Amino acid sequence: MVHEAPLEQTPAGLVPKGEGWFVVNAKAARWGEHDAFGSGTVFEGEPKFAEIGINISVLDPGQPLCLYHREGVQEDFLVLWGECVLVIEEQERPLRAWDFVHCPAETNHVLVGAGEGPCGVLAIGSRAKDEIVYPVSELAGRYGASVEEETPDPTHAYARFGRTRETKYRGQLDHGS
Repeated sequence: MVHEAPLEQTPAGLVPKGEGWFVVNAKAARWGEHDAFGSGTVFEGEPKFAEIGINISVLDPGQPLCLYHREGVQEDFLVLWGECVLVIEEQERPLRAWDFVHCPAETNHVLVGAGEGPCGVLAIGSRAKDEIVYPVSELAGRYGASVEEETPDPTHAYARFGRTRETKYRGQLDHGS
């Protein structure tokens, strides 16, 4: 039988501690905030999820979700509210609420907030130990979402951006209500 993982209250919200199933409201979970990459919650604690990563991100217009990259595994995205731009394989696609994006392995991509207000994005990806590459992209660079030199090292790719700050939920999900 799988036991329930306890949730620990931290200054930034609830975090699961240990193995097991759990239920947490996204508004009560621990959130992070980054000047360049918006805010969000990943729902996990220690240990991290072994098989699937899942998160909700909130992006202001012009904020990229991450840096333009490709992975050796599938990633998928669902726009929950608002508008964003998908930069994928050196093309732009406008997205709005309920648009779903499927990125098979090795697809170069990034999402960037757009429109008049924040957008919410649900992201899901495999945690398989596989390679990630951050290629140089002129198009993604226009959104501040490209590395200056191709690298497979996330630490190197994100070095110039600083760290994410842990924070409590700040009303980000209410835009879609």
